[in-house]
Amino acid sequence: MEWNSGGFSHMQLLINYVGFLPIPFLLFGLYAYQRPQIGWDGLIGSVLYGIAFIYFAHTTLIAIEGSISNYEMLLGKLGGVYTFHGGLMVVGGTMFGIASLRAKVLWQGAVSLFMVGIILNFGVALLPLPDILQILGSSVRNLGLIAMGVSIIRKSVVLPQSLT
Repeated sequence: MEWNSGGFSHMQLLINYVGFLPIPFLLFGLYAYQRPQIGWDGLIGSVLYGIAFIYFAHTTLIAIEGSISNYEMLLGKLGGVYTFHGGLMVVGGTMFGIASLRAKVLWQGAVSLFMVGIILNFGVALLPLPDILQILGSSVRNLGLIAMGVSIIRKSVVLPQSLT
């Protein structure tokens, strides 16, 4: 939506807000599912990642209230605090991802997708690339989270013998 409209739309910001709200619970749930194999670094990573998304949900409300039309304007308004929380997302997500790879409870391909998305987000933040490319990293990262959930469901659902 952002790419098509050349900036934020009210609907897109509302969708982002609703999407950001469950992320802290999602990461903590993925941590809990992997216990005890995941370890303390997985817990710390999931909490840091969750804190970042609590803040990102807040920034969405700021963009709605202030009629901020694009990512560059939002970043200009929030400055270092936004960057700090972006760092929390990268550090927390990396800690969680490494701990999850080590734990080998979740599908490793899904965890790898999540990590690639984080690396893409980090790279876009460091390199002189258009900020709209954050969408690519976020999409890959979110695809990894979805795949983690699907892998849990596939392990958990017991099909009747007639379907297997």
